[in-house]
Amino acid sequence: MSKKALIIVDHGSTVEEANDMLAEVAGLIKSNEKCNFDIVRYCHMELAEPTIAEAFDACAAEGASHIVIHPYFLAPGKHSTQDIPRMAAEAAGRHKGVSYYVTEPLGVHENIIEVILERAVSHR
Repeated sequence: MSKKALIIVDHGSTVEEANDMLAEVAGLIKSNEKCNFDIVRYCHMELAEPTIAEAFDACAAEGASHIVIHPYFLAPGKHSTQDIPRMAAEAAGRHKGVSYYVTEPLGVHENIIEVILERAVSHR
């Protein structure tokens, strides 16, 4: 059976609590009824583990035939447009038959605006 995987990747931090937040996001995605991925993992671009390569390897080991990599960044900077796609290509190169796609970062989206307003309302 062909499996689809989602990897959420952030910059990574030397602060453990910051890295733990991405694990929590991945858990929320996995448990969401709208999630149509068989595998959901998280990783960090640098400074912490798991790395992009480690997450990609784990997804492939779990039987993923297609992996979507989502940069957990707001803006399309160097990391989301160059570094992460390069690292994903390197990781994919070790797994013949596994396709992948790197999405756009979070960017401008009405749901992000809702979150900002929700948090700001409590402090006005």
